Amino acid sequence: MHYPLDFDVSVEIKTLTDLPKLKNILEAMNLKPNMSKIARDMACDRRTAKDYYEGKFPSSKRAKASYLDAYYDKIKNLLEPGNVQVFYYKSSLWRYLTREKILACPESTFRGYISSRPELQAYFDRQKAQMPAGPAGTVRFETAPGEQAQVDWKEDIEYLTKDGELITVNVLSMVLSFSRFRLFVLTKSRIQSILISSLTEFFETVGGVPHEILSDNLKTVMDESRTQYQKGKVNERFAQFSRDMGFSVRACLARRPQTKGKVESTLKIIDDIQCYQGQLDYEGLQELVRKLNHETNMNIHQGTGHVPLGLFQKEKESLLSLPSNRIMTLYKIAQDHVKVSKEGLVSYKGSKYSVPAAYIGKTLFYEVIEQHLHLYDNTQQVACHPVSSQKLNYLPHHYQEHLGRTQPYADDIAARSRENLKKLGGLYNASI
Repeated sequence: MHYPLDFDVSVEIKTLTDLPKLKNILEAMNLKPNMSKIARDMACDRRTAKDYYEGKFPSSKRAKASYLDAYYDKIKNLLEPGNVQVFYYKSSLWRYLTREKILACPESTFRGYISSRPELQAYFDRQKAQMPAGPAGTVRFETAPGEQAQVDWKEDIEYLTKDGELITVNVLSMVLSFSRFRLFVLTKSRIQSILISSLTEFFETVGGVPHEILSDNLKTVMDESRTQYQKGKVNERFAQFSRDMGFSVRACLARRPQTKGKVESTLKIIDDIQCYQGQLDYEGLQELVRKLNHETNMNIHQGTGHVPLGLFQKEKESLLSLPSNRIMTLYKIAQDHVKVSKEGLVSYKGSKYSVPAAYIGKTLFYEVIEQHLHLYDNTQQVACHPVSSQKLNYLPHHYQEHLGRTQPYADDIAARSRENLKKLGGLYNASI
């Protein structure tokens, strides 16, 4: 790092121990340091940079021996740059090691051990420097039992499976505001039917319905966002769902996530998924999310000083009654997935249906509505076919696109595509 001065000279700062030289020059010129910039340039915490600037170097004495030294190599390997596993917080690393029964110690002891080893602490300093700043502040508020639940997504989590496949997943979270009792579900899609189905199952799990649901201005909930100038407009399908279930809908003001701080803070534990990069398949990831859900409900919540499961026993008495089984069943759907073949086809009940060539090799979510097969990549619908008894079901533009990719130098792809589809229709009883 070069720190430019007003006259034609610059000071080269190679290490943190060079910072006192900068202090001497700046003080001589009656200038103040930009400590935030120095910390960014040196890839360290602002407080660490300030200590070195002030000449407060860490003791050169060897750190006091600890029984955790037996785990030092394991911890160091987990924090190596080449490891695909990511630990955003010391608490995440501690939970990972205890959850996997690698070590057993109090979290405070573990945090102190990491802090006393600069080479380990540096990893978390870098993680903190890369994180976006949170809201400047918020006003704490509490709600009565059963009054409110807060809902949010942890969106677009990229996860490398143990088989080397990169998938994108999401976690929906609902928090009962009084008890802080949480419910998580892992999904590959955030479409409205998945949101509604998951909330229905959440209500079934807790045995009732909160009086109010508070959420972001989700497109699957709001047609028009709520702002300080307009009240917003709830999507009609979601409004009908809320009427059938009996709850009211309230959206946060746009760009005010702190309004639903209970669920926002809860979602941090979902970052523990990053600790398992490259370790699990999709089913294993689902089991991990269930474990995280159980842990959060069984541990003391810092805000209330109580175990959420304990307070929930009081809160559930104030929830609204569930609607009839007929209504509950109406809104529940199976979360089904299919993998796209090399031919750009997916299978459903013995028939094959085309999708765009860009999705070859991907896993898509599907649902059947009014005898139409809808296929999605997360929230984006990529294809829709009438459900058919025909063995092959091609949309002509899908076939033409795929043919163009496999035979890029062929003449008149459109004509060849039509001719091939005609043959397929006769040979395979195909729908085109």
